[in-house]
Amino acid sequence: MSGNVSISQEGDGKVCRVIRMGTRKSQLARIQTDSVASRLKELYPDVHLEIVAMSTIGDKILDTALSKIGEKSLFTKELENALERNEVDIVVHSLKDLPTSLPPGFTIGAILERENPHDAVVLHPKNAGLTLDSLPEKSVIGTSSLRRAAQLKKRFPQLEFENIRGNLNTRLKKLDEKDDYDAIILAAAGLKRMGWESRISQILGPEDCMYAVGQGALAVEVRAQDKDILEMVSVLHHTDTVLRCISERAFLRQLEGGCSVPVAVHTEVKGSMMYLTGAVYSLDGADCLKDTMQMSVEIDNKVNESAQECVHVGVTANSISSSALDAAEKLGSDLANLLLNKGAKDILTTARNLNDAR
Repeated sequence: MSGNVSISQEGDGKVCRVIRMGTRKSQLARIQTDSVASRLKELYPDVHLEIVAMSTIGDKILDTALSKIGEKSLFTKELENALERNEVDIVVHSLKDLPTSLPPGFTIGAILERENPHDAVVLHPKNAGLTLDSLPEKSVIGTSSLRRAAQLKKRFPQLEFENIRGNLNTRLKKLDEKDDYDAIILAAAGLKRMGWESRISQILGPEDCMYAVGQGALAVEVRAQDKDILEMVSVLHHTDTVLRCISERAFLRQLEGGCSVPVAVHTEVKGSMMYLTGAVYSLDGADCLKDTMQMSVEIDNKVNESAQECVHVGVTANSISSSALDAAEKLGSDLANLLLNKGAKDILTTARNLNDAR
């Protein structure tokens, strides 16, 4: 056990291990953390879990587009600071909030089974029954994501796109109580976890809007040297999700993408084949480079037995075949290089510069 283990004594004299879980304060973050806590509780009934909620930069700056704040770890920095100071032992994140390079000393110890990764359309009540195709011309769609805006501007040129910030509750309130937006675009996963599935009027398939890297998956971040905690959370890993997300993260890392550029992905595992589609866009969606690559993900069950831990784009998954993990990472890098050779760098640099100038 690591040297910073918290112990508590139950009334019956039984000593139990205390694990402190860090989370953002938003309702969705709490729901996500509680879902991981209940999984851990089932697996380790003797462990006592404490939840520590805190606000992050991204939660505090609500009047600026995310892509303009210029901080890669908007929703994660404070949580990682608490992890570093041993105030918490594990942190639950939406994987899409975690940069592809984590600060030294941290690793993603678990990626749980992915919820639906697609984006969803939520309509203003007055537009009930419509879709993005049937909304009146010049209808205003709220989204804070450059990725969503770029794809949807190209696909639905008749619509207008405006920035909208705030957590899920705030955005839905802005939609319902004001007349500023005809619809907003949100991640289907978040709506589902909040129990608001009934508000989804349309799920956007890959032909309309591909999703963000890691979207829909929850990640558990831990201190890399806490071997016992790493081992404890590793049972939460979902193999297909891990392989898909490693390829997506490797794609993004190789492109050097982040919040300030429109990069989108779509992954699928069919039988023993994994398909990764990746794309980069100009801010208006007019320029787009997109391609698909595939690889075989035969799981050879040869898990990583070496003392040397293998980390793939910030993820430690010693329980999964190391050859499959290597192949997933290579798939992402290879696809990024293919797009870079076709001129993706220019599109991304222009998008970044334009966004910075706004």
